[in-house]
Amino acid sequence: MNYLRNTFKGVSKPLLIMPLLLAVISITMMVSTAGNNGFRTVVVQSAAYVLGCIFVVIIANMDYSVVEGIEKKLYIGSVVFLLTVYLPFIGVELNGARSWINLGFTTFQPSELVKLSFILLFAHYLTRHRNDLRTFRGVAMALAYSLPFLLIVTKEDLGSGLVFGIVWVIMIFYAGIDGALFAKCAAAVGISIPIIYHFLDEYQKDRIRAFLHPDNLSIAANYQIYQSKTAIGSGGFFGKGLFHGTQKDLNFLPVQNSDFVFAVIVEELGFIGGIAVIAIYSVLMYNIANVAKRCQDMTGSLIVIGVLGMFVFQIFENIGMTMSVMPATGITLPFLSYGGSSILSNMMAMGLVINVAIRNRGVQFDKEQLKSKESIISDADYAGMQQ
Repeated sequence: MNYLRNTFKGVSKPLLIMPLLLAVISITMMVSTAGNNGFRTVVVQSAAYVLGCIFVVIIANMDYSVVEGIEKKLYIGSVVFLLTVYLPFIGVELNGARSWINLGFTTFQPSELVKLSFILLFAHYLTRHRNDLRTFRGVAMALAYSLPFLLIVTKEDLGSGLVFGIVWVIMIFYAGIDGALFAKCAAAVGISIPIIYHFLDEYQKDRIRAFLHPDNLSIAANYQIYQSKTAIGSGGFFGKGLFHGTQKDLNFLPVQNSDFVFAVIVEELGFIGGIAVIAIYSVLMYNIANVAKRCQDMTGSLIVIGVLGMFVFQIFENIGMTMSVMPATGITLPFLSYGGSSILSNMMAMGLVINVAIRNRGVQFDKEQLKSKESIISDADYAGMQQ
């Protein structure tokens, strides 16, 4: 116990408390949506959280600078790991995407783990090449560095591909890309969207068509969103009561323990429950942003910004999807959706954030604290310590 207290000493309490609150909500929702699967989902989700907590402690005690010594190996290993989904008898297709591997007792999604290695690798890359980001060649090299991840993931899982793409944009923007150059690159991407659309799989095109034509219920994705909006609307202000959601119980609501778990929360706990979840997320994201703001080293800041971008986009996309504000992509809701891969990835990401917070604690000094410890510290001496 003392070991844990010393490890997390000085770490902002919401960074530790908010994920645990979300874990309680998540497991409660797994009980509510257990259905014919019994309590297997509850066991898997609980086990993932326990294992995730262990990983948080392990990662929090590591030094993220060790990546510099194994960067090439980690890069190659991450790309190869993504390609394992194509191995016979190992890679499996679920929900139209071949992005899973069969471990025998369960399945695992490599892209969830590779998100974190990508953030680590790209943070170190950008730290070394920050000055190059003011030229088109520098930005092109940063894109080339990320291209294997983007292509492999997007081919089989558009949702995960979007997460990688958004993280890339946020990290490169934070690293200091030239504004005019960024606008030109964004314009080039916008112009190329029709070409990109041509190469998408049919189920991916179907989801885009559904978003553009929300009233056409003949499109499968629209039927799912319609049921989600019905569940959310029927919850009213206070909800129908925990474990008493009718859209959920009658199986009208699709993928209710994963993609549409937010709809279950609002149906059963109402507008109040939905706002409470968003408030918890907001507090967590604010404290993650503070870690990046206070970090004294660029690599650490970029790691935290990458994690923050990943979380914020997934939260916005998933909740927006349930209300037809965003297209359906299959992106999970962090810390709440069912899935061992997703929960482990989320908890390990928090481990990285806490790691950076720990590595930077004690670097910034509070003027009043210093003056309380030393009877005489002049403003000039304090200013010298800050330099």
